[in-house]
Amino acid sequence: MVDIVASQEIIAAFPLCESDVSTGYRSPVGQGFVIVGAGIAGLTGAVALQRDGHRVVALEARSDTSPGAGISIWPNALAALDEIGLGAAVRAAGGRVTAGAMRWHDGSRLRAPAPQRLVKALGEPLVVVQRAALRDVLAGALTPGTLSYGANVSALVATAGGVRLTLGDHSVLEADAVIGADGTHSVVATHLNGSLPHRYAGYTAWRGVARYALDPDLAGETVAAGAVVGHVPLGDHLTYWFATEQTPEGGRRAQGELNYVRQKFAHWAQPVPDILAATDPAEVLRNDLYDRAPARQWARGPIVVIGDAAHPMRPHLGQGGCQAIEDAVVLAHLVRRAADPAAAFADFAAARRRRTTALVREAALVGTVLNLRPPAVSAALTRASVLIPDAVLLRHLASMAAGTAFRLPD
Repeated sequence: MVDIVASQEIIAAFPLCESDVSTGYRSPVGQGFVIVGAGIAGLTGAVALQRDGHRVVALEARSDTSPGAGISIWPNALAALDEIGLGAAVRAAGGRVTAGAMRWHDGSRLRAPAPQRLVKALGEPLVVVQRAALRDVLAGALTPGTLSYGANVSALVATAGGVRLTLGDHSVLEADAVIGADGTHSVVATHLNGSLPHRYAGYTAWRGVARYALDPDLAGETVAAGAVVGHVPLGDHLTYWFATEQTPEGGRRAQGELNYVRQKFAHWAQPVPDILAATDPAEVLRNDLYDRAPARQWARGPIVVIGDAAHPMRPHLGQGGCQAIEDAVVLAHLVRRAADPAAAFADFAAARRRRTTALVREAALVGTVLNLRPPAVSAALTRASVLIPDAVLLRHLASMAAGTAFRLPD
């Protein structure tokens, strides 16, 4: 169970807390971290910092804890989770993808992978978990009282002694350092950079979980001109799926989102229709996809941004959440080595920008190719991608997502 604490109680306890009897560690005075946002980046960062004995409070604006859909945790992120002792728990919580196929919507294979191809290239399978299961693993590793839901940060100001945060209820919280893990609409990133406008990418995505046992050989993507359906195992009897389509921004389907998706993909090759038929409408999410420029400034003094707050990424490489995990673990590592949070935060920005910038650009390029207009151009380029030798593709994939692709800075 996630321990949910009212923001007023956090404010009362945080400035005075120097030790925690339940865990036995003594936190160094002057190292109080407030993490704004308790998604993947925020929770991972809280775990990593607490393991080093730091006092941490994580504030999440949302009051709900809906299960969400699925997320792919690639070996690079699993290696980062191993650094904080949670890799094994995440591996046990989900399903595994060992090959990864790509098919045309009629069922013909564009790329027929050899068994265990991903394992050979990346060192181990990628793991697909329900977001709620990942959240439970991360939150379960935190000291009780760390998390506060429904705590909205409206403003922050750097002070001589740290950072002052104003919450939505007008209460004030003092912190030695602030980590912004509050997503693409980040209050912390806006504080550091000013306005960060969003642009609609031209397509929307549906995501869901089906009570369907997927044949491992069919794990991967089924594609057509202007549309993609991905399907991967989420354990023995569940399948996580997503679908994208070029469509005007802000649309909603009168017949319901799942009914629309079922009709649109009804004539695609199996297992797509059966997966959609086995999905509960209550477990379907629809989200228009947006681009937002990466934050120009990631750190200033005792304030830093990580994850989507720093470098939002389109979903096509499956690395958005993985890079958030890497960010959090690297940041805690640098805090451990630095004289103060400000120095660690500056080191973090220098250490992480090159890797994340390359992935942001590649994810955007893939999204552009998949959604070119007219759709026939996109279809032609997608089919032509099979001309890339598998060995070349796997070497490139390993450079991004193998366990060895994650490295702590020297």
